Amino acid sequence: MSVRVRFAPSPTGNVHIGNIRAAIFNWLFARHAGGKFLLRVEDTDRERSTQEAIDTLLGCMAWLGLDFDEPTVYQSKQMDRHLAVAEDLLSRGLAYREAKGGGGECVIFRMPKEGRLEFTDLVKGTIKKKAEDTQDFVIVRSDGTPVFHLSNVVDDIDMAITHVIRGDDHVENTFKHIELFKAIGAAVPQYAHLPMIVNNQGKPYSKRDGAAFVGEFKEQGYLPDALFNFLLLLGWAPGDDREVLTREEMIALFTLDRCKSSAARFDIKKLVWMNGEYIRRQPREVFAAEFLARVQAEGLSTEGVDLAGVMEQMQIRTRFYSELPASCAFFFTDAYAFDQKAVEKRLKLEGVPALLDGVAEQYAALPSFDLQTTHDVLAAMGEASGTGLGSMVHPVRVAVSGLTEGPGLFEVLVLLGRDKVCARLRDVARRLREGSL
Repeated sequence: MSVRVRFAPSPTGNVHIGNIRAAIFNWLFARHAGGKFLLRVEDTDRERSTQEAIDTLLGCMAWLGLDFDEPTVYQSKQMDRHLAVAEDLLSRGLAYREAKGGGGECVIFRMPKEGRLEFTDLVKGTIKKKAEDTQDFVIVRSDGTPVFHLSNVVDDIDMAITHVIRGDDHVENTFKHIELFKAIGAAVPQYAHLPMIVNNQGKPYSKRDGAAFVGEFKEQGYLPDALFNFLLLLGWAPGDDREVLTREEMIALFTLDRCKSSAARFDIKKLVWMNGEYIRRQPREVFAAEFLARVQAEGLSTEGVDLAGVMEQMQIRTRFYSELPASCAFFFTDAYAFDQKAVEKRLKLEGVPALLDGVAEQYAALPSFDLQTTHDVLAAMGEASGTGLGSMVHPVRVAVSGLTEGPGLFEVLVLLGRDKVCARLRDVARRLREGSL
């Protein structure tokens, strides 16, 4: 049997990460099995299913690399087929007409009334319920339009879907859908229901918890591969301690028996970390192109700067490209901004101006200006004062960069060069005395 799976979103606006997570699992399942990944746009909500929403959906899938193998199926174009199936069910007594809610007649599907309904879920195992606990349900509304249950099943039959991989909010629907497959006389696909994505309180993750739509993560500077990898790990594990995987590794490892049935917690800190890992692992030329574009867009000159050295330091520390160039502007201009909290905490202390002048004097006298010598000067000064190296490092860092974080201080000093470092230390000492900083 050749695997055929589908992603069947309703294009009614932004694409939720829960939906795109289902697409990722379907895509990987198909690629691992050498099967087909198909896209079906369930656009029967004519008021909300706009072309703009469809374009947004397709854009998100392209950004994440979720390519599909056959032309897109639009559910709204299949309505005649859905209604024909409903008429067939009526003709065989498997459905009936009934007025609902004071409106016209609906078509109602008959559910079994005796025995037990059960199916084997490829993630959750055997799921069962008593037939007497089910109810007949509408498959065609009184206005003559087919309901999701009927359209979904008929389209799965016509697309020869072999596996349905979707969120576990559909478990109850699956009992209905299986009975429809049987009534129509079609083979029942295998089902796999993915665990819910929850917040830190164990409740369904939503917009209230932060970014919830794919487009928002893109706008915030997340790389598509990082978001793809992160969403994959919400309900699946590779079987070892690896967390950052190549797309090829994901395809090779992906099987449904590695999926978890318990709820998956959305950890934004882990996603931020993962985005940084993907940036760190990018080829240097990829990082360099993005880095230079952002630096130049800010009007910063790269003349006289050791670009290779700066990028080496920044690539391993950048979590978002949007952090550039603010996090490294001090390499390119003497008119760098100061973090005012850092100024108050590290520079506006008694003795700091004299300290900065003293460091500049000793740095100017060094026979060589390198990682070891710059470190030794501050270490000796910290020991002599009895306050330790840290009391020297923090004010010097803020003075030469305006920031409290970044590459190692001594790497920063060497990249800036002796003349620039000494000039900045003396200038900041002067401004502190004048009260102009």
